[in-house]
Amino acid sequence: MAFTNGAAMAQYKPFGARTAPCSPLKAEKHGAGAGVHGARNGAPIGAIDAETVIARLEDAGRTLLALPHTGWTTKLRTSQLDVVRSAVESYGWEGGRLRAAYPDAKQVTAMDEALNWIPLISRDRYVLRRIVGARALVSPTTERHLFAWRRLAALLGADHKAIQRWHAQGIDLIVQALRER
Repeated sequence: MAFTNGAAMAQYKPFGARTAPCSPLKAEKHGAGAGVHGARNGAPIGAIDAETVIARLEDAGRTLLALPHTGWTTKLRTSQLDVVRSAVESYGWEGGRLRAAYPDAKQVTAMDEALNWIPLISRDRYVLRRIVGARALVSPTTERHLFAWRRLAALLGADHKAIQRWHAQGIDLIVQALRER
C-alpha cells in the first residue's frame, strides 16, 4: 500500500487505531527536528516524519503478532487423544487466553509496506536495524513493547539511553530514505 497521494495517506487507519505515540511537544525526542508530525496530527499530508514512521512500524509489529500461528511445522504430531484429568477440564471451565482479532488484508498490506522500510537502513548499520525491528514489536492485546529499552540494552550490552539514541538514528535513516523516494 504505497502512499503516492495525500488522499490515500489520509484514509490510512492503523491496526489498533490509537493516537500518536508521543505528544507534539516531544517531537525532538525521536529526531523529528522542527516538530512536524505528518498526517496524523494535521501537518501537511505529504510530510513523512519520525512520528509517522514509528507509529506505522508499531502498527506493523502489532499486526505481525496478531497473525495466526498456523501452517506447517517441524514439530512431530501424535494422533493420541488427550486424557481428561478432571471434570472441570472436560466441560471447558478453564479460562481461555485473550487473543487479538486476526488482521484483515489491508492491515497485512500496510504491515508489509512498513516492515519493508527496515532494510532502508544500510547493512553495515545492522545494530540499528535490530533495534528498530525489536521496538516495532508491540503486543496486540496489552499494547506493550515486547522489548523495553532496558531489555534491549541488556541484550546488546549498552546503556538504555544509547539504545534510545540509536533507535532515533535508525528512524531518521528511514525517514531520510523515504523522503528521497
